[in-house]
Amino acid sequence: MTATVSSTVLLSPAERAAIGKNARARASRSSHGFLEAGPERFDPVEVIERQSATRVPELVPIRYGRMLESPFRFYRGAAAIMAADLGAAPDTGLRVQLCGDAHLLNFRLLASPERHLVFDINDFDETLPGPFEWDVKRLATSFAIAGRANGFSLKEQNTIVRTCVRAYRKRMRDLAGMRTLDIWYAQDDVERLRALLASSMDKKTRRRTTRATEQARTRTHLQAFAKLTRSTSEGRRIAADPPLITPLRDLLADAADNQQEKELQTVLEEYTLTLPSERRHLLHHFRLVDMARKVVGVGSVGTRCWILLLLGRDDGDPLLLQAKEAQESVLAAQTGADRFDNQGRRVVTGQRLIQTTSDIFLGWTHVVGIDGHERDFYVRQLRDWKGIVHPETMDPGLLGLFARLCGASLARAHARSGDPIAIAAYLGSGDRFDQALTGYAQSYADRNEQDFEALAAAVRSGRVTAESL
Repeated sequence: MTATVSSTVLLSPAERAAIGKNARARASRSSHGFLEAGPERFDPVEVIERQSATRVPELVPIRYGRMLESPFRFYRGAAAIMAADLGAAPDTGLRVQLCGDAHLLNFRLLASPERHLVFDINDFDETLPGPFEWDVKRLATSFAIAGRANGFSLKEQNTIVRTCVRAYRKRMRDLAGMRTLDIWYAQDDVERLRALLASSMDKKTRRRTTRATEQARTRTHLQAFAKLTRSTSEGRRIAADPPLITPLRDLLADAADNQQEKELQTVLEEYTLTLPSERRHLLHHFRLVDMARKVVGVGSVGTRCWILLLLGRDDGDPLLLQAKEAQESVLAAQTGADRFDNQGRRVVTGQRLIQTTSDIFLGWTHVVGIDGHERDFYVRQLRDWKGIVHPETMDPGLLGLFARLCGASLARAHARSGDPIAIAAYLGSGDRFDQALTGYAQSYADRNEQDFEALAAAVRSGRVTAESL
């Protein structure tokens, strides 16, 4: 089953705009500023524990440890908590393919297949169709939390959040006036970003932006290869860094050795069938030589993730793939979405809908493990020109510029699968929605801090165990 969003191709632009304006009766723009705080709210720690129940047990304490480093790190790992909160509130009914976890660190510079740098969303583990404003709320709140972490004043935080939401609204309005194919081809490449921000950047900011793009181009698969592997008597192999990176050879300690290796071979073999024929041809020029389990991210810690080292003509011709377990989206219970035949396919389908250019090795697979459990995976290159921002180093002006980029990029992503005319009509030309989400972001940042403290209390009481690395 593939992810779809309702089509409006048989309606005129005026009829589509009317749908957007009529959605205000279902959920007014001002209503998004309110956050219900009733006594019946769920236990946030229980939500996290339910997720942990399906993960690698020895890695779960690392997840909790990472989430307790700061309220922002907690927020990154708490997509399921926010999804439950979003699902309890009225929504517009204007559906798009959601990222599902649209916080600011999931926007970055990426390499297109044509070897151009583009700015886009990077993480799609939770992608599903749903109300457009859910992504906007998660993104806006992430900027409020980041601003707090940096010690910005309330006025500075609110300005940054409004900048983000206003950029989303204005870009959606622009997209609503574009031809369908022009929307699909729209891309935020580096040159467009520089032109977009030229009037807003001082010399210092321009230098930082130039340096960031240069650094992104150095974050190649060859850099990852040099960092993550070492020369051995058997050739190039993945270097151990337990528990964060543990080669398969170090995990195998019993009679299940061969079966575990066969399972991972199956992951690779079945995955190749989901690639276009020319990509399969390219992949067949490489041979698999090593595998390792990798601990990734914050919210994903404990899911099964493998690095696959493949070599071409010699030890200097590498390809690093990442096979990551795909579980049911945290949004599934809130959207009433039908079950997918493969959660890896859900991720890949959503990514291709949202991103302008996706990794050429993006695919999915399914495997029955040695424990009898069926698991889905999606596969992509481990690293390819990825530029990662560091919001903790940004002043209010620079974080505001980044908020502007993220808001505009999210609108472009939503317009590919949703109806930009209806969404733009709902948002309108005024700032009512911007102001509402500024209030929401602050209210949810408060709630996030409360949930952060709840997890800390659970660790202190011994209910859960956290491990810091």
